[in-house]
Amino acid sequence: MDVLEELRKAGAVLHGHFELSSGLHSEVYFEKFRLLEQPEVLRPLCRQLVQPFLDLGIEFVVGPTIGGALVAYEAAAALGVQARYLERTGAGGRELRRGAVIPDGARALLVDDVLTTGLSLQECLPILAHARLMGIAVLLSRTEHPVDLPARLHALATLQAPSYAPSECPMCREGVPITKPGSRGGPTS
Repeated sequence: MDVLEELRKAGAVLHGHFELSSGLHSEVYFEKFRLLEQPEVLRPLCRQLVQPFLDLGIEFVVGPTIGGALVAYEAAAALGVQARYLERTGAGGRELRRGAVIPDGARALLVDDVLTTGLSLQECLPILAHARLMGIAVLLSRTEHPVDLPARLHALATLQAPSYAPSECPMCREGVPITKPGSRGGPTS
């Protein structure tokens, strides 16, 4: 199954002028929730996502809320292990809540839906400092620059979707109205 094709079929590849959750601007936005709403599509993609990690003795799959939690759930189901969800704190980091724990030394796989700057993954790393991070997996990488991560990164698909600092954004210079989708705050316009 091809994640890019599934995103396109689901109407999840949007074109326009978008402010990404990272603060960068782009002409392309992936509304991954169109994919995350379809278990019959997400489930086989997550089975593909964990293939490189099958023989590593993964004990927990960890994902950031919101979209990464759905990917973590399906990836954990594919591996036959438990999932953990890292929720946002008021201070801008992530934390385990609701009594969830990841034991010291546990073999963990960190997953997410879309990688742009790596901020969501970076926010998760302090919680995994006492675990054995066996790898990081994302459904889609749209990053333009290498992201410094402490474990091997596996992406089901990679797509070049240029993003710009607001001061360098050609759409801003042209006066194209901007939309702010995503989960880091701000209404969609």
